[in-house]
Amino acid sequence: MIPLSRLKKLAQQHGTPLFVVDHDALRKNYREFRKYLPRVQVYFAVKANSDPAIVRTLFKEGSSFDVASMPEFMIVHQNIQHLPAKARQDWIWDKIIYANPTKPTETLEELDQYKPLVTFDNLEEIHKIKKHAPRAGLVLRLKVPNTGAMVELSSKFGAPPGEAVDLILEADRVGLTVEGISFHVGSQTTNFDNYVQALQLTANIFKEAKARGYTKMNLVDIGGGFPAPYDSSVKPFRELAKVIRTETDRLFPKEIQILAEPGRFLVATAGIAVSKVVGKAVRDGKPSYYINDGVYHTYSGVIFDHCKYPIKAFKKGATQLSAVFGPTCDALDVVSMAENLPSLERGDLVYSVNIGAYSHASATYFNGFPPATVVHVNE
Repeated sequence: MIPLSRLKKLAQQHGTPLFVVDHDALRKNYREFRKYLPRVQVYFAVKANSDPAIVRTLFKEGSSFDVASMPEFMIVHQNIQHLPAKARQDWIWDKIIYANPTKPTETLEELDQYKPLVTFDNLEEIHKIKKHAPRAGLVLRLKVPNTGAMVELSSKFGAPPGEAVDLILEADRVGLTVEGISFHVGSQTTNFDNYVQALQLTANIFKEAKARGYTKMNLVDIGGGFPAPYDSSVKPFRELAKVIRTETDRLFPKEIQILAEPGRFLVATAGIAVSKVVGKAVRDGKPSYYINDGVYHTYSGVIFDHCKYPIKAFKKGATQLSAVFGPTCDALDVVSMAENLPSLERGDLVYSVNIGAYSHASATYFNGFPPATVVHVNE
């Protein structure tokens, strides 16, 4: 945690609202992931926070990248411009996965020159890829249980397990190569059994594909969902990692590559929001504070990510239950209706920690208010 005194100085220097990214925290999280899952190659999910400086730090740490759009692809691509053309191509093939299962034809045509690794989960996508990106390598996205995940993904993405091998064989029939299987157990998943079930389903599909004559698969992408330590109810990452290590070693021989797409886990604890009280009132007998950041900006995760970010004050003193609202004229712009805060005045600073993922990444310019100024520390 960056000292409050430093956060206060940054706010005085840059103004508010402020979004502070701590690169020491990024490195710590990356190294923790590698420590407890040494067999797993990290593909940072750029959508969690696509700030180029974050991508650069993780690139230097040795990360690969999961992208879901051409702009995200190009953010990563800019970090490897120094490589010779052949080395750049090899790096892209080995270090980037385009993990959005449904892609516009324009995207596929632009990607094809890079011979990308892309995901798919339906018949239509196979024939689209064959026509517009025939040099792509394929990874089948599998539908798996998302029980207990904060953000459920299985209703939108994933081939039913019963159709998986038929899709693999159809891709093979038209001349494409399916490199492996991917899945996603849902974001901020604290139900470890999701991973156990998904890995077993994946192993079963490997066996069925082999029995039906397809032997070209060599990778398993276990997706994201690794929970960030938002509060004490979240079990330590090492406990989940032990479950994953046990299952991957039991089900897949060493020659099978294991990939993962952590996003939230790597960046959540690296972000801190600092804002200022711009107004106050009493609503229904409760102190209510208006700050210059809100759900259309850094606190967008309240809406889009089903996440809560406790508001803390720099000021000390006896606390009382309070409401916190964002700066826009929309009644939806409610950061929290229940925060324990001391009595605050206009100009006082407040902050939220663990707000680095799916927050500033989905900030808007609604009502003409720009997103928070981004400041990077400990780069």
